[in-house]
Amino acid sequence: MTETVDLRSDTVTIPTAAMYRAMVKAPVGDDVLGDDPTVARLERVAAERLRKEAALLFPSGTMANLAALMTHTSPGDEVILERRSHINWGEGGGISRLAGLQPKPVDAPTGALPVDVVRGLIVREDPYHWARTALICIENTHNARGGVPLSVPDTQAIARLASETGLRLHLDGARIFNAAVALGVPVHVLTEPVDSVMVCLSKGLSAPIGSLLAGRQGFIDHARKVRQMLGGGMRQAGVVAAAGILALEEMTERLEEDHRLAKRLATGLAPIEGLSILPARVRTNMVFVRIDGGIEVKAELLKGLAQAGVLCQPWTGSVIRMVTHRGIAQTDIELTIEAFRKKLQRSEAKQR
Repeated sequence: MTETVDLRSDTVTIPTAAMYRAMVKAPVGDDVLGDDPTVARLERVAAERLRKEAALLFPSGTMANLAALMTHTSPGDEVILERRSHINWGEGGGISRLAGLQPKPVDAPTGALPVDVVRGLIVREDPYHWARTALICIENTHNARGGVPLSVPDTQAIARLASETGLRLHLDGARIFNAAVALGVPVHVLTEPVDSVMVCLSKGLSAPIGSLLAGRQGFIDHARKVRQMLGGGMRQAGVVAAAGILALEEMTERLEEDHRLAKRLATGLAPIEGLSILPARVRTNMVFVRIDGGIEVKAELLKGLAQAGVLCQPWTGSVIRMVTHRGIAQTDIELTIEAFRKKLQRSEAKQR
């Protein structure tokens, strides 16, 4: 059992011992000049896994998503995406301020964009009054909708629509390997239908830094220039890439353990009076819990949990998010369930 049970995010993972060793020994060069052999190897490994022509290393997923948007579009274009997607909701408004794009959000509680709704929103014919629709973005897994994986049929359906209407399709795949594991399919089945995909190395895959953007060679060539403009060009980045290679080669299959622990956490919390699991069926490594009594009770509960050594992420309204990862063990889950039970019982006693 860890001293502190940190369920705030899978971004709190630390590198494995093998990653530390690889980082120390990595051959490096100036990646902006194309001289870093370890970065080049990471990008080849990623492109092969994702079944794309090329890949490009970025410092963060937010920058990689922004570069994808700017590469696929022109300022003033419109982007269709899910209302609570990370690009629309969690990247500081970069889609508008930095890319100069107009988001057209679609409310999709399951995370899957409804094809018929999206079809009716596409603007292609009126260049004088309305923004031209240029891009569709999807997210897999969908963070704010409960870490749900976007199914293969849903991915293929929105990809067909994009192709039929002449639009590009970008996949925010920060946790795409979680989706592949949950659905029991090779990751390329989820990434082949899209024009571009971003994959994060520093969440459940435990690398300390880095995300990859993958797509056609011409797209990546353009994205490299955008990356430089955004300040994302790195020098001896092989130190980072060495950990990323191990993340892709050794850390994807173990995500099933994170999913198992998240499901156990949900089943342990569900019977506790005053809690509701949202959505009720946990699919990957995220558990969202709604607290009866509103944000005041939530704030008091979070404080009490922290005092008990359990850290959770405050979410919107009366909801708390918890994310399992490599640093969480079975004993940590049981401790968390018991901490919730005790704190809520104490809170209920006070109200009486």
